[in-house]
Amino acid sequence: MTAAAVAFDALPEIAQDTIRQAIAGGATDAECTMAEGSEFSANVRMGELETLKEAGSRGAGLRVLIGRRMGSSYTSDLTPEGIRFMVKSAIDLASLTTEDPHASLPDADELGSIGGDLRLFSDDVAGLSTELKIETARRAEAAALAFDPKITKSEGASFDSNIGGRVFANSRGFVGAYRSTYCSVSAVPVATLNGAMERDYWHTVARDFAGLDSPESVGRIAAERAIRRLGAVKMETQRAPVIFEPRVARSLLGNLFDAVEGRSIYREASFLAGKLGEKIADERITLIDDGTIPRLFGTQPFDDEGVPTRRTPVIERGVLKSYLLNTYTARKLGMKTTGNASRGVTGNAGIGHGNFFLEAGEKTPAEILRGVKNGFFVTELIGSGVNTVTGDYSRGAVGIWIRDGELAFPVSEVTIASTLQEMLNGIAEIGSDLEFRGSVSAPTIMIGEMTVAGR
Repeated sequence: MTAAAVAFDALPEIAQDTIRQAIAGGATDAECTMAEGSEFSANVRMGELETLKEAGSRGAGLRVLIGRRMGSSYTSDLTPEGIRFMVKSAIDLASLTTEDPHASLPDADELGSIGGDLRLFSDDVAGLSTELKIETARRAEAAALAFDPKITKSEGASFDSNIGGRVFANSRGFVGAYRSTYCSVSAVPVATLNGAMERDYWHTVARDFAGLDSPESVGRIAAERAIRRLGAVKMETQRAPVIFEPRVARSLLGNLFDAVEGRSIYREASFLAGKLGEKIADERITLIDDGTIPRLFGTQPFDDEGVPTRRTPVIERGVLKSYLLNTYTARKLGMKTTGNASRGVTGNAGIGHGNFFLEAGEKTPAEILRGVKNGFFVTELIGSGVNTVTGDYSRGAVGIWIRDGELAFPVSEVTIASTLQEMLNGIAEIGSDLEFRGSVSAPTIMIGEMTVAGR
């Protein structure tokens, strides 16, 4: 039997047999991950199909422990011969490594899976025709080009979809499997004024095709965003309130994830190391990691060590409540895993998040804007000038200047600077517009004051 001929439903048994072979070969513990995926992408540009990609993959990874020595191996050959070779390779490697006192699997009572249907998989994604996918991308681009004469070009529009499956088993009795789908539509129009060009984009993503916004709305919003960037100026350096729209506020949450994940903590490479239980942010801030919410993009029934995913308050009303940990980092810190193990198919588990989000506030974005006499509304961040060890924050930014509570004129070529500590404690408003467009989500966020450096 070839690897391609193996049905997904047969993979759990193959994973368990892989574990049995590893134990028989001398491993004291073992865990096997199997994954498959089918990706599709259609890109159109100025109405013409530019690229079309369809690819599938399937593979298995094995991690074994001989005492506290670890070895891992990978194969894309799921035939009996391929599995046997993977097992032998992992055991041979483990016999050569040095001991790590913290290397181990989760305890048996930590293992498990969320019950019920998390609605991660939709048959309609698998049933979409190639013609419909291409036409959907064309409709998004056409809507952008038709929106306004200032939209003169397009860098393209795309339809993407993914159908995946994951299986995990270990020597402590856990075996689990789930499948997932998603699809998305995006458009990137270019606006022109007096020879100057600006681009922007918009997208929609959902677990099923029916959950997508219309391609016409994607094109229109992308066009509006590109046009409002025309005629940008460079502001004088000043201290001012800064508002992050949701799309860029997500990047701030990404910085916070880097500061609370266990590897940064045990290495003391985070400004939040040693601060559990302390107030580290304005009381408006409640930051949640939740891998259990049906249909969302950071949801899964178990993490990549077989531990059930869960809801973890990371910051609650400004107080740091939890780090995000896998088994290894938890044991390094003398704590318990939070169900945040994440890995590819092989190797040691790293740390990932579920649905990592900032709880919404009460004011609409318009209400927040009306309260600002002079400030900066950020729509794009550039560069990566964030140091989560010290908290220093400096990013290039593009956006719109606020005057007397209204968006007045576009701004570019400026830098916003502060520290993450000051930003967390300087949160002045949180918007009501939380929307889950990925595994990291945030509403509009207003920082009371930052340095906006221009001319």
